[in-house]
Amino acid sequence: MSASSRRPRTRRDRAEAQPVPEAEFTSYYGRQVVKPAPWDVRIPLYMFAGGLAAGGSLLAAGAQLTGRPALRRTGRLSAAGALGVSLAALVSDLGRPERFLNMLRTVKLTSPMSVGTWLLSLYGAPAAVAALDEVVGLLPVPADARAVRLLRVVGPPAGVAAALTAPPVAAYTAVLLSDTSTPSWREAYRELPFVFCASAAAAAGGMGMAVTSVAQAAPARRLGALGAVVELVAEQVMERSMGLTAEPLHTGRGGSYMRAAKVLTAAGGLGALVLGGRRWGAVLSGAALVGGSFCTRMGIFEAGQASARDPRYTVVPQRERLERGEPVRFTPRGAGAHTDAETGA
Repeated sequence: MSASSRRPRTRRDRAEAQPVPEAEFTSYYGRQVVKPAPWDVRIPLYMFAGGLAAGGSLLAAGAQLTGRPALRRTGRLSAAGALGVSLAALVSDLGRPERFLNMLRTVKLTSPMSVGTWLLSLYGAPAAVAALDEVVGLLPVPADARAVRLLRVVGPPAGVAAALTAPPVAAYTAVLLSDTSTPSWREAYRELPFVFCASAAAAAGGMGMAVTSVAQAAPARRLGALGAVVELVAEQVMERSMGLTAEPLHTGRGGSYMRAAKVLTAAGGLGALVLGGRRWGAVLSGAALVGGSFCTRMGIFEAGQASARDPRYTVVPQRERLERGEPVRFTPRGAGAHTDAETGA
């Protein structure tokens, strides 16, 4: 027996001889990798109302060009009301009203929040003028008053201008979410704008069906049904492309909202086609489409928050991309909260 074999084994030798199981790393001491966004229900409400406003302006412009005054009135007034709710929710989340105005001091094309603030402002002005034109038409005011004549002249062009600026308003909130490090939002960046735009169309169509007389609501029924179909298809494509990070869309609060959204959207779209010609069917189907659109925003919001709290949804996709030789996308700003530079805080 050699001297080396008779030598007592050191602690290092014994450690090297023992088989070491493969470590299952999730994060540093199991803690979350990214912070959940410091948002509450006001943000999905802001996104939903903004989409409803944008869809309403598009529907109103179509009704204006095809001679449907009742549907035009519904679209314009619902757009103005939804825009007010959206702005109120956003300003409330910012904390101080002047922070919204501070966003207008500069144009930062790399910031979805900065671009979105300008989009809302550019869209809001003509949408408000078009709605005011409808309000004046309902009030007992002298038709020959100068202000009334001016509104009658600028109202139709304002309605068209609102429709032209509406689609970016419906889509940019999806970019706002996907431009963060929140796993489920970031992995949905390809399809999420399509989901939000289709959801906005479904909500606007549903609102038009529920409020407008059946005789003039045919475009609203078609818009609601088409938006519902596109939304459901886009959601399926999105979930398949998200991989593991689609899991929060099926579990927890996010899953509950998404299941409700799919049921309401499918029922509302089918009802628009089958029962939309009857007043009670139009009201029920329209309400289902509006409710489904809100649940979609809530479901995606809650799923994103859940994915940020679980480090598995950050680490596992990054590891898979590294194994495939793909670059790892990373947003240094974290969860996408309002920064001091953006809010002027």
